[in-house]
Amino acid sequence: MDSGPEAFAGAAFALFGSGLLLWAGVCVRSGQPVAVGYGRVAGTVTALLAGVVFLALGCRLLGAF
Repeated sequence: MDSGPEAFAGAAFALFGSGLLLWAGVCVRSGQPVAVGYGRVAGTVTALLAGVVFLALGCRLLGAF
């Protein structure tokens, strides 16, 4: 059984990671820059990598894998 703070942190990380992935996907699809002041490829790769890491950490804390 997960503890309360662990479940809350897992949900927060999972929501942030999925939101970041969704936001980066919408920006790439519409042709807008993902991060201001960075190259298009560098900003996209960084945002996607961070989104995957946060989503995986959130799932891990929730006990999904």
